[in-house]
Amino acid sequence: MSDLEQLKYPIGKFQFDESTAGELRLSRIEELAATVVRLRQAVEGLSDEQLDTPYRPDGWTARQVAHHMADASMNGFIRAKLALTENQPLVKTFEENEWVKLHDSNRLPIEPSLRMLEGIHERMDALLRSLPPESFSLAFRHPVSGLNSLDKLLAYFAWHGKHHTAHITSLRLREGW
Repeated sequence: MSDLEQLKYPIGKFQFDESTAGELRLSRIEELAATVVRLRQAVEGLSDEQLDTPYRPDGWTARQVAHHMADASMNGFIRAKLALTENQPLVKTFEENEWVKLHDSNRLPIEPSLRMLEGIHERMDALLRSLPPESFSLAFRHPVSGLNSLDKLLAYFAWHGKHHTAHITSLRLREGW
């Protein structure tokens, strides 16, 4: 893996194996629940200048990463609820590289997004733990990635939280913060 690839994917690229989804489900729900705790630890004590530092060349700043995590989780939670209440609904993409350019993602303090993430993940945790195993095969249709089961969505968001938190912790390590 090149240096740039390592900066982009500090924990590796997302991989999903449907055959192990059931046995990993509970640990993934717990990973999802731990996301905001890990993110809070990663950003603790960072100054505005540090939050406005990109985690890689031409990459998002730590501030944008934190806001993105809330935006992505909000979209993921809506997709889960759509999959549970509609027959393979078609969901919209969201242009994450454009969203992070908006004022709320590149200028506001990160605390509102940390609180959003806490609330979304608390609700998602309660929802996922309430579902019978067969519900995890319900799916939504994504314009780019196709059919996505709730198991795949769960696996993705368990990875997503660790992936972006690692962007910030790796930046801190490299910068000596």
